[in-house]
Amino acid sequence: MHSIRLWRTGIPVPVAALFAVLFCANCGTSCAQSTVPQDLDLSTATEAHVEVIDVSNLAVPGNTYVAATLMSGSVQKLCSTIMNYSEYPQFMPNTDKTTIVSTADGATVIEMTLGLPLGKIKKYRLKMMPAVTTEYCQLSWKQVPWEGLQASETIVDTAGYWQLTPYPKDKSKTLVKYYVFADPGPIPYGLGWIVDVMTRISLPRTLEALRERVAVK
Repeated sequence: MHSIRLWRTGIPVPVAALFAVLFCANCGTSCAQSTVPQDLDLSTATEAHVEVIDVSNLAVPGNTYVAATLMSGSVQKLCSTIMNYSEYPQFMPNTDKTTIVSTADGATVIEMTLGLPLGKIKKYRLKMMPAVTTEYCQLSWKQVPWEGLQASETIVDTAGYWQLTPYPKDKSKTLVKYYVFADPGPIPYGLGWIVDVMTRISLPRTLEALRERVAVK
């Protein structure tokens, strides 16, 4: 069984600036009590657990997390799996439906429908932007407008990326880094768990789901 380690930083920097730094630099939960890192050290990643850091800006809405783990499987195999958008409902947590809207200039726009607890549904449209070489794969996304949705049906914003690089000690394994920012918008009293389901809870589950998907393919 794989374990999950969660850190919280609450770093007071704008989300947009944090995303730019992270993007450009590289293109059961238990809380540890020691010094909290400000980024994940991929050299210590193992297949035994998913490391998670909360880097949310406490001064603005939304939550931001970075996670990492080591997975069996080549960069190419994992990359093709995360770029197979139509199959997301088969293994991605809370994903009920994906629809490919358009493909142009190497980017793909998809519509996501999430099924959350208590029958809650959230829909949003993402622009998926891959950057792939023989030794590297980064799949970035950002939310784009989806006309016709009411505010209660969608979220305010989300952005993030997958980053896949070969494990230096064994090229048949891949270092996986995952960044996500999500702002679901105003949350009715008593439904704050929606934020956690979309970020803190789903993030490690997403990495484990990818691990399991690659293992059976």
